[in-house]
Amino acid sequence: MNKKKHGNSIVNAVWELSEPIAKELGLRIWDIKFLKEGSGYYLRIFIDSKDGVAIEDCEKFSRAIDAPLDELDPINQNYCLEVCSPGIERELTREEHFKRFVGEKVIIRLIRPMQDGKKELQGRLLDFNKDKIEVSSSDIENFSIPRKNIAFVKLDDFEK
Repeated sequence: MNKKKHGNSIVNAVWELSEPIAKELGLRIWDIKFLKEGSGYYLRIFIDSKDGVAIEDCEKFSRAIDAPLDELDPINQNYCLEVCSPGIERELTREEHFKRFVGEKVIIRLIRPMQDGKKELQGRLLDFNKDKIEVSSSDIENFSIPRKNIAFVKLDDFEK
């Protein structure tokens, strides 16, 4: 009996399939997520390029990945494929994201509020490792946040 892949193995299999296709189109894979939302499943492939991503890039990549993804068939339930840009305030999830944006402004959402009740922090990413993120801000000079306490880290590149 051929069991289908689950969770991270789906993401890993799709990443391996997607990367050469993206490269051929002058794109790179930013992230891949396989999620259950409501009653449906979504495979989201986030693409990026040095010149940004237009809707046409998403369409081209979606058409290019469709047949190879059907052939690989890594998901055993119905799902919706979404190809999109990481967008403004992109989420930093992988080590290479953090490396690329050291020194940049970030928004950090915590799982639980801090002692002062704040659940969202803004600052400049100073450093990171697998256990913690170090940030400086105007409110608090330098601080370290355990990664296990972080819901997400996003780039704060939205012009206010």
